[in-house]
Amino acid sequence: MALSRPSSRIPTKPGDRTVGRQYQSILVIALITIALMGGIGTRLAYLQLIQGQYNRQLADSNRIRLIPRQPERGRVTDRHGRILAGSRLSHAVFLWPIANRQHEWEPIIERLSTILNEPTDDIRSRLEQAGYNSPSLVRIARGITPAQITALAEHNRDLKGVQVEGEAVRYYPNGDLAAHILGYTGELSDEELTEREANGYRLGDIVGQMGVEAAFESRLRGEWGGQQVEVDGAGQVLRVLGEKPARAGNTVQLTLDLDLQRAAETALGNRMGAVVAIDPRNGAVLAMVSRPAFDPNIFSTRISPEQWDQLQGQTYPFLNRALQGFPPASTFKIVTATAGLESGRYGPGSVLRTMPYLNVGGIQFWDWNRAGFGSLGFPGAMAWSSNTFFGQVGMGIGGETLIDWSQRYGFGRKTGIEISSEESSGLVPDEAWKQEVFDEGWYVGDTINMSIGQGAMQATPLQVARMFAVPANGGYLVTPHLLKDGEEARTWRRSLDLQPSTISVLRDGLRRVVTNGTGGALNVKDLPPVAGKSGTAEDPPRDTHAWFGGYGPSNEPTVVVVAFVENSGGGGGRVAGPIVQQVLNAHFNNVQPDDQAGVANVRSD
Repeated sequence: MALSRPSSRIPTKPGDRTVGRQYQSILVIALITIALMGGIGTRLAYLQLIQGQYNRQLADSNRIRLIPRQPERGRVTDRHGRILAGSRLSHAVFLWPIANRQHEWEPIIERLSTILNEPTDDIRSRLEQAGYNSPSLVRIARGITPAQITALAEHNRDLKGVQVEGEAVRYYPNGDLAAHILGYTGELSDEELTEREANGYRLGDIVGQMGVEAAFESRLRGEWGGQQVEVDGAGQVLRVLGEKPARAGNTVQLTLDLDLQRAAETALGNRMGAVVAIDPRNGAVLAMVSRPAFDPNIFSTRISPEQWDQLQGQTYPFLNRALQGFPPASTFKIVTATAGLESGRYGPGSVLRTMPYLNVGGIQFWDWNRAGFGSLGFPGAMAWSSNTFFGQVGMGIGGETLIDWSQRYGFGRKTGIEISSEESSGLVPDEAWKQEVFDEGWYVGDTINMSIGQGAMQATPLQVARMFAVPANGGYLVTPHLLKDGEEARTWRRSLDLQPSTISVLRDGLRRVVTNGTGGALNVKDLPPVAGKSGTAEDPPRDTHAWFGGYGPSNEPTVVVVAFVENSGGGGGRVAGPIVQQVLNAHFNNVQPDDQAGVANVRSD
């Protein structure tokens, strides 16, 4: 019997088919699992390797906060180290932009606007300027009140991303004292930020806006610091990751003397004008006053509408009148006398006959007493401030010579003081100027007017103080300065190469002004021998300006003081003279004046 060939097909039982299908399912699941794992792995690889740095930054932005620390601004002190500008603790409101989505900020902005009394547009603008994804704090309000701090705390749950921080703000312990020299500080505007970003300034920076604060900004500024902290979902700090201490600005020591500054401010009182005191040996500014003034503290945080309205009610309170040009009147006769003596046309002993007026081209140029003073030499003419005497000197030497010596004395240009951005150059008119402005030439009458400090001639009180320093120091033109840096006097002055006889005549005449002329207000026993010169400037149709400049001791001067009272309506010797006397008394005797200088019963020009 033949055997049958075995079949290649393995017979199966009914249960075998079920097992096969299980194997197939497992295989499919395995393949799907492998595919899913591969996809996940690929995505993880993409997120880790390709977008890893971006995602780390995104995660850090949600848990890491940058808290900037503004540096404390450097102090400003007087020559003895007494603080004129420092810092005090205040509170500011900051926003953390990344804490909320843009639409989530809207109700918060509305609530903040109500509490802080800040326009919603201003708050929103600050957020947009920083960027809603910024991890850095952005300041939106400064100098908030205790009531506002309490209100913010009470609504803390509804103010996610809002933070109150302490900060140092500018503080001027003497109020409006020396306001025009010190200036004030304020937060950078958008335009200023654009201009200064290249120099490292940032949103929220506080900068000097005027005076010393602006002139010495680089010294006073300091360097920002800050903290990098990790926070939880509620914004609470978990740990400090790193810290860079803020570096305070440098101290700036000025040449000002706080006591003399206070005396000058008191002596001028509420009258509109200026007082300047300098050391004639090197030009150091010891005091500089301008009225009306302002309190720079109001700009350290937020100025209220009421404060702003009060300032607007005054006559240009931000204008430093010590650096603005006015007709110098008879104080300018120092220059006219110098020009006459140095020209060689007149000698120290020259005598001229004075008269009620000079008649030139049918125009009468009157002496101030309407009568003349008889025959006078230079010292007597200075003592009596004779217009017709100095008008004759001006005609004798001519306009060109007078203009030349005006410029040698520093008129018509800035003095070089550090706050020069606020300083006027004044004006020394000449023929070119007259042609340009009036389309006419220079006349003899222009020379006469200029010889007595009138006409178009303009000089600042600081320039006039600089002029008085020339006879006081023996013939040197000084550079007024505010920074006390210990340099020797010779680096702050240059010689005008005056003849000794010219200096002698000037000193003699200025001394006689006090002993028996228009400066009798300074002829008091409490002062050492002093010298000076009065001036009364016409300013039609308004009242006249009053000037007086003086220095002492007359034989070896250590101080020059110039007082200017705008549109006072009185003579220089009567109105401005007592102011100078009281400032000199404070300098020599450490005596502070009364609330306001009195009116002396003295002659006037």
